[in-house]
Amino acid sequence: MTNKDQWKANKFVFKKGKLIASRDTRQVGVASRLIADRVAHFYDLNIPKYAKGHLLDLGCGQVPLYEAYKKYITENTCIDWENALEENQFIDKYCDLNHPLHLASSQYDTIILSDVLEHIQKPQLLWEEMYRVMKTDGTLLLNVPFYYWIHADPYDYFRYTKYALRAMAEEVGFDIISIETVGGCPEILADIISKLIVTIPLIGKFSAKIIQYITSLFIRTKVGAKVSLRTANRFPLGYAMVAKKR
Repeated sequence: MTNKDQWKANKFVFKKGKLIASRDTRQVGVASRLIADRVAHFYDLNIPKYAKGHLLDLGCGQVPLYEAYKKYITENTCIDWENALEENQFIDKYCDLNHPLHLASSQYDTIILSDVLEHIQKPQLLWEEMYRVMKTDGTLLLNVPFYYWIHADPYDYFRYTKYALRAMAEEVGFDIISIETVGGCPEILADIISKLIVTIPLIGKFSAKIIQYITSLFIRTKVGAKVSLRTANRFPLGYAMVAKKR
């Protein structure tokens, strides 16, 4: 990663030793805190287990997970598409992920693909390329939304079930370590309602913040956790996956 000394925490931050979504509304909107917290929780649990060696951060953006993985790796390479509207000083190589990656084969121990796959027009090509550039026994960590609004349009192309993720990964040769849901009905309802009301003048942001906060408290209770878990299979807010190269 270039300009490491200038990097600052953005989308995700550590609080009391746990990775969470930033409460800075310039980084994460109040209507998106809940899903960002759930995604952060996945990486907080799995990066220490699997991140190692040379890490490839694909579709890296402002490298929001850097602080989470930096102490577990020896080197990280950051790749994203070239966006003339937003300069990115941390990118090592600009690349359109819809085309073959101009990277050497069997080079990376870890790949992170966070909130990226839904924006790829040719996902199977990217799966093939990730497998090619990864070392044997390397690990892929990824997450995708499912019941989620259209975002980053017009570059929002797909939503994937866990069955699609498994099929695409296994087709190119990955072994699945885990596929888990990121939220169920309580999180979906909170996300949709918050995003609908957040633009209401004067009360929108405050109301969205309250809805997100109350839902967050609810799913931490025994009843709330059970409702979220039991509904997540049919109504997942998103998915997170860990896969290993054979």
